Amino acid sequence: MADALLDVRGLSRRFAAVDALKAVDFSVVAGEVHALIGPNGAGKTTFIHHVSGALRPDSGSVHFAGQDVTGLSMHERVRAGMARSYQITNVFPSLCARDNVALAVQGRADTGSSFRFWRPVAAETALFAEAESWLAQVGLADKADAVAGSLSHGEQRALELAMALATKPQLLLLDEPMAGTGPEESARMVELIENLARHVTILLVEHDMEAVFRLADRISVLVNGRMICTGTPDEVRSDPGVRRAYLGDHL
Repeated sequence: MADALLDVRGLSRRFAAVDALKAVDFSVVAGEVHALIGPNGAGKTTFIHHVSGALRPDSGSVHFAGQDVTGLSMHERVRAGMARSYQITNVFPSLCARDNVALAVQGRADTGSSFRFWRPVAAETALFAEAESWLAQVGLADKADAVAGSLSHGEQRALELAMALATKPQLLLLDEPMAGTGPEESARMVELIENLARHVTILLVEHDMEAVFRLADRISVLVNGRMICTGTPDEVRSDPGVRRAYLGDHL
């Protein structure tokens, strides 16, 4: 797809006797929220691992922003403009929320001297001010001094988003951001993603179908490692093959 920010072609990966991904074609257009759904074991997280660089495919390619990134590592893809969250919250629990985000800001490529421990006071002030601005963007402005491990599960999910946003990504990969959250926290996360979608392109993997159909501009359905459908929410909802394979259990 010529205008795709992310363009995956023929992606395949085999683990022992299992074809986890089978010649998957997939694209994300700049400015959209593109949801990837499918039953448990469909290969969604495996696919995200290949997009983010955690795994390498047996065959196929991943292009991002016009660059072939198939051979790049995770941190190289972050520098190219990708960031991701995980199913299991991935924060530094003994550090305060501000310090968690400050580490992400400090590690960003455009800060120059990443992880210098002796810095001018003015530089430290700017670092923490930026960290606080990202916390404010995810609704955690009043939690900057809170130890990350003391935050609620939903707040830790939001903190992880702030850390991802601090890398200033073009593409944000969200792997089940509503996992483990209650109804109120899920509703806040949906609202947060809606706000983020005004500023960053999002690839969303999620089991909460109400959230998916509210948030997504396009939806792709992965079943047994194969992409069986891509379309608008209405197109996917009404597709007979999708209903048989997956959505019949959810709608």
